[in-house]
Amino acid sequence: MTLLVKICGLSTPDALDVALDAGADLVGFVFFPPSPRHLGFAVARTLGERVQGRAQKVALSVDADDTSLAGSIEALRPDFLQLHGTETPTRVAAVKKRFGLPVMKAIAVETPSDLAAVAAYAGIADRLLFDARPPRAATRPGGLGTSFDWRLLENLDPGLPFMLSGGLNAGNVAEALRITGAGAVGVSSGVERAPGVKDLDKIRAFIAAAREAARGLAAPNTVTSNA
Repeated sequence: MTLLVKICGLSTPDALDVALDAGADLVGFVFFPPSPRHLGFAVARTLGERVQGRAQKVALSVDADDTSLAGSIEALRPDFLQLHGTETPTRVAAVKKRFGLPVMKAIAVETPSDLAAVAAYAGIADRLLFDARPPRAATRPGGLGTSFDWRLLENLDPGLPFMLSGGLNAGNVAEALRITGAGAVGVSSGVERAPGVKDLDKIRAFIAAAREAARGLAAPNTVTSNA
């Protein structure tokens, strides 16, 4: 399988360079002040220029208004917008129309009923991202290091590409891919040593583990016989 790997919440040149050198397909930057990974526009501009086309840039926001979105787009020049809040299908369509960029819509998952929202976004978003539903007291919707029951996505056909996120790390990404068949995975807190502080070795390890898992799933089953 051809797997896309996204490293999200990047905020320093060193972490970005390691993600790029290790072969990340997408690099994510957070524009949401409550997050420890939030970037100001000046830093985002510097990091965005550093990518130099080596990966797709993703601007993550949470229920942002048009002014905020415009600021992040001007600074980062992203290839994708990731809407990680409670944006409705109508809002997603409006964002796409106004800014002319593909949109990845996050859907929080805890129970089977949470997947009912998939159909509403299928003809509007360009990609879905399935993340764990945050606790009620949480101040942000993602980057919390928690996962959900991946079996909820078994045999799911949402009608558009999807990315799996939430609680992934180098030790569990192979199992997550085996269960869900996801064509893309995203990680943030799973490659950190503290909230918002990326661990360079964990970035390398995650990308390597994801690639190895994808190769294993793509390899044909072989049967040996002594007959």
